Amino acid sequence: MDLFESLKQKVSQDQKTIVFPEGNDIRIIEATSRLATDGVVKPILLGDPTEIKKVAVEASVDLTGVTLFDYQNLPVDEAAEYVTALVERRNGKTDAETAKKWLADPNYFGTMMVYLAKADGMVSGAAHPTGDTVRPALQIIKTKPGIKLVSGCFIMMKGDQRYVFADCAINIELDAAGMADVALESAETAKQFGIDPKVAMLSFSTKGSARGPMVKKVQEATELVHAKQPALAVDGELQFDAAFVPAVGAKKAPDSKVAGQANVFVFPELQSGNIGYKIAQRFGGFEALGPILQGLNKPVSDLSRGCNAEDVYKVAIINALQAMD
Repeated sequence: MDLFESLKQKVSQDQKTIVFPEGNDIRIIEATSRLATDGVVKPILLGDPTEIKKVAVEASVDLTGVTLFDYQNLPVDEAAEYVTALVERRNGKTDAETAKKWLADPNYFGTMMVYLAKADGMVSGAAHPTGDTVRPALQIIKTKPGIKLVSGCFIMMKGDQRYVFADCAINIELDAAGMADVALESAETAKQFGIDPKVAMLSFSTKGSARGPMVKKVQEATELVHAKQPALAVDGELQFDAAFVPAVGAKKAPDSKVAGQANVFVFPELQSGNIGYKIAQRFGGFEALGPILQGLNKPVSDLSRGCNAEDVYKVAIINALQAMD
C-alpha cells in the first residue's frame, strides 16, 4: 500500500481538528476541502468567512465540512479568554496589550488554538516565512520536556525506500547537545512512518579517521544519545558512505550495528543537511516530504511558500499523525 494511503487510513480513524491560519489562500482552501471530503481531518480555516467563500466559489471548491472561523471578530468574552490565556502562558513576558496585537496575527491565534486544545495541530507557511510559523510555536507551545530545540526533518521516499534526513530546515548551527536532540526526535519521527530507526550521526570522519572540533562534536552527540536512550540503534561519527553502503560500512566500522544499514541520517549542521537532502532529491530522484517540525509539545507544521494543494494535503496528514501520539 502507498505510504500516504496507509497514513490516511490511520488518521481517518481518529479525525483530528487542524487549524489553517492562511484561510483565504486558494491552495489551503482546495486542500482542506479535500481533507474534509475524504474524512481525514476536521479543518478550520482562519479568516473572514465572506472572503474565504468568495475565493472558494470562484474556484468552484466545495467547503462542506470545513469550519470557517472569523478570529478577528470574536465575542468580547471569547476574545478576552484568548488574551488572558496568552498573558498567563507568557508568565509576565507579555502584557495584555501586546497579547491583543499578537492575536491579531493568524499564526499566533492558530497557535493559541492548539495550546488551548481547541485544535489538535496547526499547518501554516504557504504565505508566511518559516520564522512566522515557528516563532509563535516556540513562545506558546514550547518544546517537549528534555528537548531544547525544534528541528526540521524530511522523509525521503523513492519506491519502497524511506529515510529520515535532519536537521535540514531550522538550526543553522548545532552543538553536541542539539545534535543529540535532533537524533532523538528524528528516531521518533521515523517510528511514526513505520521505519525501525537506525541512526547515523554524520561527519566527514568515520570512527576517528579524522580529528578536530567538528568530529569531536559528533562523537559527543552520539554519546549523549546513548546515555539518554541506550536501546536506540545509533552510531557515529560516520561518513555517509559508511552509514549507507553495506560493503563500506563493514570495512570502515565492522563492529557497528548501524553502519551500512542506517535509515535516519543526522547532519552536523544545517548547511550540510539542506544540501544533502536536495542532492538526494534532485540527483537521486527521491521525493522530499517536509519539513516536518520536531520537538514541540504539540504539532505545528511549516509549509513551503512554493507549495501546492497536494503538498498541503500531505502535510496536514502528517500533522494529524503527530497529533495522535
